[in-house]
Amino acid sequence: MKRKNNHNGSFSIAAAIIVAAICLLSCTEKMDSVPAVERSKRASLHALDVQTLVSDSGVVRYRVNTKEWFVYDKAEDPYWDFPSGLRLERFDPQKNVDAEIQSNYAIYKTEPKLWDLRDSVKAVNLEGEQFECDQLFWDEKAERVYSNGKIKITQKDRVIYGKGFDSNQTLTKYTIKNPEGIFPIRE
Repeated sequence: MKRKNNHNGSFSIAAAIIVAAICLLSCTEKMDSVPAVERSKRASLHALDVQTLVSDSGVVRYRVNTKEWFVYDKAEDPYWDFPSGLRLERFDPQKNVDAEIQSNYAIYKTEPKLWDLRDSVKAVNLEGEQFECDQLFWDEKAERVYSNGKIKITQKDRVIYGKGFDSNQTLTKYTIKNPEGIFPIRE
């Protein structure tokens, strides 16, 4: 009986063990260098090119558009971040846009339900008046909109400037702090 030489099989097994050991060693070195990130500092949701409709009692009332949306619901003070801004449109019963607001940056603090809109904030109310400012706050709980900075309000027959204003959430009843402008007088 002739004995068969099985050197090729042992060489293949040895090579496979060496390759596996090298892979395991290189993987463990890389894994040690990856820093751990706290869950409270990571977004639990990151969405791109979002368009969502919001309904009330089965009737579509609002449309929200944003290029980027992060949700930090595990943060100490949970919030939503819109680094590319957002646009909110309100619909009348016939589905026509009757009011809107947009900004180049926005953040929403889920508790106390406070919106902070920044950078080229523009809003149009139900009467068609246009509001422009650098920063605007919307307190949902108090149903109040306000700003402490410069504000420009364009109405049908005049433009009003001021520093700060306070309003209801539909921007239909408002007070302008430190108003400036040319006001027509009816004789």
